[in-house]
Amino acid sequence: MQYRLTTPVTREDLASLRAGDTVLLSGTVYTARDAAHQRMMDLLDRGEPLPFPADGAAVYYVGPTPERPGEVIGSAGPTTSGRMDAYSPRLLDLGLKIMIGKGKRSQAVKDAVVRNGAVYLAALGGAGALMASSVKSLEMICWEDLGCEAVRRLEVEDFPLTVILDAHGGDLYESGPAAYLETVQKASAPLR
Repeated sequence: MQYRLTTPVTREDLASLRAGDTVLLSGTVYTARDAAHQRMMDLLDRGEPLPFPADGAAVYYVGPTPERPGEVIGSAGPTTSGRMDAYSPRLLDLGLKIMIGKGKRSQAVKDAVVRNGAVYLAALGGAGALMASSVKSLEMICWEDLGCEAVRRLEVEDFPLTVILDAHGGDLYESGPAAYLETVQKASAPLR
């Protein structure tokens, strides 16, 4: 199935999504990679607020390249999400609802996704120009010293994504290969 979502989202907005579904996401998406995540944890440890409202928010694990003249953003392909696994459960518990990246996630992240009615969505790896084409505006939020890893606010329209982890415990990295093997076995079975 394909769904259209606009941020911020609620648990109810995400409840119908299943691993393997596609999503066209619009609205505000924040960028943050591992260095920014560490700084966010430092803020929280000091009792300070995050640089953006977490409730219902989406975070994209991306370090965009510099934009060319006339462009909003440079290439904006996803980075490996596992590098954020140590930080993600805490952010999900604070209300983060959508994580966007690529690659498998830890069991602790999977558990936090289910506990919080959240989702993990995959962006197309190797298709940074395609992902960038959905970005309509960009604003630097904080930590410009981190360069491409600084926190930015993106406004996106029809950002193409695939549900990897759903709020019900579905994991496309587990169900996808099994479904593929079943299809291959059926296709290679002798005709009777």
